[in-house]
Amino acid sequence: MIPLQLQIEIDNRDGYVWDISGIVSEAAYKTARVGRASSFEMTLIKGGLYEAKEFKYKVGDIVQVTKGEAKVFYGYIFTIEKGRAEDVKITAYDQLRYLMANDHLIDKNKTATQAIQRFAKDFNLKVGKLADTKHVFPKIAEDNSKILDIITKLLQDTLVQTLETYVFYDDFGELTLRNIKDMILDFSLGDTSLVYDYKQKESIENSYNQVKIAKDDKEKGERGIYLLRDSANIAKWGLLQLYQTADEKANAAMINKSMENLLKLKNRVERSFQIEAIGDIRVRAGCGIHISIEEIGIDQRFLVNECTHKFEGADHTMSLDLVDIKKGDAKS
Repeated sequence: MIPLQLQIEIDNRDGYVWDISGIVSEAAYKTARVGRASSFEMTLIKGGLYEAKEFKYKVGDIVQVTKGEAKVFYGYIFTIEKGRAEDVKITAYDQLRYLMANDHLIDKNKTATQAIQRFAKDFNLKVGKLADTKHVFPKIAEDNSKILDIITKLLQDTLVQTLETYVFYDDFGELTLRNIKDMILDFSLGDTSLVYDYKQKESIENSYNQVKIAKDDKEKGERGIYLLRDSANIAKWGLLQLYQTADEKANAAMINKSMENLLKLKNRVERSFQIEAIGDIRVRAGCGIHISIEEIGIDQRFLVNECTHKFEGADHTMSLDLVDIKKGDAKS
């Protein structure tokens, strides 16, 4: 069996750490920018390590993966599948998996960063560098929701208010929050570099050219309506309206700012790519990467929405789902 380009270890948490790199036949490392824990899936061959009596693996064990000096994955075994065949399939997830639990967050005058700190403390999770999102929410009222969904919503609402995009992920065993402007990779994918297949998609399925926000005045028993539109794009696409209700504490200036930012983010054709390429372990969901494909006139930076690295023998490939970097995000 040709060895993978990885070092893979299982820590039983009882004093034994096993290097299983030589008995793993294939592996996949998956990251998503929003709403999912990173995972490491591997297939190992039973009977390896010369039948060392002490060798074992169980749910809850730590999986640590490196490639040379690069720290790739640190997580915990959640699933083991095995039968009569020699293959054993193991799936591990990073710390974000523990934030798939339901909980509540009822608070005021807090940022998304502070919400992450609170949940990390509650669940005894290790924390690394957390960027300060700065935007303060006057009121947060979430109940019986997945914690990761609560955090995602706060980060999305922060984007609307500040035009700043943040990525929340586990960086080799430490919860991390970074602005995508700090996650730009210094190389390009395209016709002459790594890419061997791609698919392009353009859509206005999630686009809007009119924003309407309503705010109730409970004292007067009235509803105020705020409206912002792009008449030129309405003429091109038809009327695509985004409707929201404003917080009771929001004033006219805050509502107008929200409408302006929503129109900046949503009033455009969304372009996405699926790319198959030679693997580069630096690429993960949340990174900004330059794409250059002359055939379709692409020469700009995109955001990695999802990334799957596949390892089989000496082969390392990656599949990327890419989306346009939104206005206000890292510049091309």
